[in-house]
Amino acid sequence: MMIGMTSKAKIAVSLPPPLVDAARAAVARGRAPNVSAYVAHALEEQIKLDDLGALLKELLEESGGPLTDSERDRIDREAGWR
Repeated sequence: MMIGMTSKAKIAVSLPPPLVDAARAAVARGRAPNVSAYVAHALEEQIKLDDLGALLKELLEESGGPLTDSERDRIDREAGWR
């Protein structure tokens, strides 16, 4: 969770009932102080994943792209995984 995040903006979102139920259950179990905090944390985690995905794409572009199947097979053999 972002430490020191004090400024907040109020928005309205529409969510499927099962997600709302799950968020409320998480709050009831003490995983977050309220549904807003639970959702904010989920959004923070998604942003981290998005940033990681962008970094991976950039690194793959710089290194010549993802491994080919033959490269994966060779690595697996050399590592003793096959």
